[in-house]
Amino acid sequence: MHTIHTVGAALPYLEASKSASITIISSVSGRELDFTGPAYGAFKAALVHYAQGLAHRLAGKGIRANTVSPGNTYFAGGIWQWIERNNPTLFAEALAPNPTGRMATPEEIARGVVFPASPASSFTTGTNLVIDGALTRGVQL
Repeated sequence: MHTIHTVGAALPYLEASKSASITIISSVSGRELDFTGPAYGAFKAALVHYAQGLAHRLAGKGIRANTVSPGNTYFAGGIWQWIERNNPTLFAEALAPNPTGRMATPEEIARGVVFPASPASSFTTGTNLVIDGALTRGVQL
């Protein structure tokens, strides 16, 4: 519910803005079944659904809503570094399906968050931007 509460609290400020945008972080786990388990994936899919509803409901007020669905993201001190050190089998299994042979960096994900949130993307709303290095195989319609 934290996302819903945050959007609710921000709405008065968004309504006053000339370039209002909501960007919700989901995950590729909301797009395809993976090793994370059904509850995590279902929650992340619900965020995409919620943002799509916001996009339609708030378009008339000039407020855009999008989601970004990152794939596995590796950074020093993060969970994937811990898994790499403590469960190398799981790390190799998570890395194997990605044709790039690596995980994203936080900077790569951040760039993908900034664009749909910026005025440079003023006609982008209701979009789920997948940033996963071709990890997922589903066709986004």
